[in-house]
Amino acid sequence: MGRQRDQERLQALAHAIAAQPGQRAGHFAHTLGISRATVMRDLPALEERGVLLAEDERGGLSVFKKKQ
Repeated sequence: MGRQRDQERLQALAHAIAAQPGQRAGHFAHTLGISRATVMRDLPALEERGVLLAEDERGGLSVFKKKQ
C-alpha cells in the first residue's frame, strides 16, 4: 500500500514541477501538502524514474526532459 502511495506522490510532484517550472521545493511541498524534506528526498527518486530535473541559480526546479 505504501509503495502505491509513493508512486502517486512522485507522479504528482513531477506534474507539479512540469506545470509550474522555476518554483522552489518549498512551493511544491506546500502545493502538494507534504513536507519540504519529503520533496527533497523525492527528487532523486524522480530522476531514477527518468524525469531529469534542472535547478536554476535560485533553487527553482524544472523538468529538463523525460527519458523515453
